[in-house]
Amino acid sequence: MAADAKSDAANLAGQVRGGDRRALARAITLVESTRADHRETAELLVAALLPDTGSAIRVGISGPPGAGKSTFIEAFGLHLLEAGRKPAVLAVDPSSPVSGGSILGDKTRMEYLSRDERAFIRPSPSGGTLGGVARRTREAALVCEAAGFDTLLIETVGVGQSETAVAEMVDLFMLLLPPAGGDELQGIKKGIVELADLVVINKDDGDLAPAAGRTAAEYGAALHMLRPASSAWHPPVLRVSALHRKGMESVWGQILAHRAALGPAGLAAKRAGQARAVLWREIEEEVRGRLAAKGALQGLLERLESDISQGLIGPAQAARQVVDALAKPGS
Repeated sequence: MAADAKSDAANLAGQVRGGDRRALARAITLVESTRADHRETAELLVAALLPDTGSAIRVGISGPPGAGKSTFIEAFGLHLLEAGRKPAVLAVDPSSPVSGGSILGDKTRMEYLSRDERAFIRPSPSGGTLGGVARRTREAALVCEAAGFDTLLIETVGVGQSETAVAEMVDLFMLLLPPAGGDELQGIKKGIVELADLVVINKDDGDLAPAAGRTAAEYGAALHMLRPASSAWHPPVLRVSALHRKGMESVWGQILAHRAALGPAGLAAKRAGQARAVLWREIEEEVRGRLAAKGALQGLLERLESDISQGLIGPAQAARQVVDALAKPGS
């Protein structure tokens, strides 16, 4: 099995490097799969492709419903094509908590961009994963890089307290907002604003233009009161109209300016920190998976859950007992 997995991964990696779009789609499906046999091949595939990654510009885009994320990404993607770039879009759609299914409508909403062979759009279900991205979005992005796409746009399912994981896998995190104010403005969580490297106010056109101007001014003032994530960069606020494809050049200019401000050393340090964070998330997921697979521990888990609910034991002490039991040989 291991030999077959290694051979399959090597063959698929070669096809991905060669720019085979069907192979790219198969590779992403493989890394997103939860099947145990697929995971082994997927891990070997990612390892084989890692030397071909690292040169792309990675941009995360989050925003509340109604901000026009899909319209903006299409307009921006078309601008990137005109600038000679090769964009890949990973659009994460929310999964139904009942069926687990997903509408996956972003590709149909990006009608013009999806028709261009120079671009690649991949909608993926979130699978219930918190953080606004699917669990394997980072691996899917690496596969796209290895296939030759030099600008990655990762769209999250929405914006909120948990929609921040995308910031841990991209070079620049963009917060896209509609014209708003007052209570609507307060509804955007402070945490996600603090993570933003760039704030973009969309729908700066028609009757909404004055509101867009006020929203931009309010966010500009708010950002000045927050401590920037990097001393080398203070997040700017831009106004755009995705509908009329206005302001796309300014957005791209700020992305390049941010990259220049980080510098090669700063970018390398940021990506290294992100990789370490992913390591610990994977460890947590692996431990959860091992617990679920070990039927012998089910009785212990049920007893501890009961004890915690009755206030007989604290969560930290219970967690330590579970980890100790998991680490015990033969458990």
